[in-house]
Amino acid sequence: MARALRILIPGGYYHVTCRGNERKSIYKNDTDRSAFIEKLQDSVKIYQVEVHAYVLMSNHFHLIVSTPKGNLSEFMRHFNIRYTAGFNRRHRRIGHLYQGRYRAIIIDRDNYLLELSRYVHLNPIRILPLRQKDTQVRRRYLENYPWSSLAGYLDAQKKQSWVTYDAVFGQIGGSRKAYREFLIEGVRSGYPTPWEELKGQVVLGEKGFVERVKRRIKPSNSRRELPALRSLKASEPTTVVREVARYFGLAEKQLMGKRTGHRDERALAMELLYRHANVHQEEIGRTLGQLNYTSVSRERARLRQKLEQKSILGKALRAIETKLLS
Repeated sequence: MARALRILIPGGYYHVTCRGNERKSIYKNDTDRSAFIEKLQDSVKIYQVEVHAYVLMSNHFHLIVSTPKGNLSEFMRHFNIRYTAGFNRRHRRIGHLYQGRYRAIIIDRDNYLLELSRYVHLNPIRILPLRQKDTQVRRRYLENYPWSSLAGYLDAQKKQSWVTYDAVFGQIGGSRKAYREFLIEGVRSGYPTPWEELKGQVVLGEKGFVERVKRRIKPSNSRRELPALRSLKASEPTTVVREVARYFGLAEKQLMGKRTGHRDERALAMELLYRHANVHQEEIGRTLGQLNYTSVSRERARLRQKLEQKSILGKALRAIETKLLS
């Protein structure tokens, strides 16, 4: 099964979520919620991670964290294991508490940190009964919700020593009043959800930020992470064709058209276009010289059979993939 990439960058900012197994609650009572906060604080201190926002919901949680040491995986492993162990012990149960691995999206601090902090803090009023209430009711509910970092953003007397507020405040003039107004505007009028702008399901940022992140990702040794890596590092079709031609010492036009003396090489280009350029077979056919869908499908099937028998084609495929993912 494919899984999301883990992009571990010193100084990276992340939106982290984790859901209960089978979408079941991960807290049975306030004792569990208090234990969750306690274990989170301990892990923050041990791994020197900065928490900028958090919220506990019934069957999941959201965190916005930054990792000066680039150690998000170690931090989350330690925290999740410790909380799960305590939860299981208190409730005399065994087994997994969470639904698979946590999800982590690396975010462009300069363009998305402020908006995501609001997104996290507004989670409690997105549940169905509260969606239908008026602005004042939802606002009061948020201000009194005890299991989030919002209180410290609205009232200096309610700051938590282990939460880092300055990064978010730095984007709104350092003003609690301005942040309150920003939050209320989201309650009153709604707010844009940024997830449609995700790249490869793991990066949220402007184009320049995404390109910088992509350059820092090394090819994964995990076959399960390859689909996500390909999606994030999607190449232009012309780039794929150029790399195939370069590897075999051909002119690009020699890979084009219905009749070519380089059928295997053209089929390899088809396969790599499908894997790395995020294009469908109709577009692959157009890219390689007005071939139809059936021709592309047939040639890719023939290539797969040859790859099982001909090591030289497999070697070429791996070498060009490495180049495209580098």
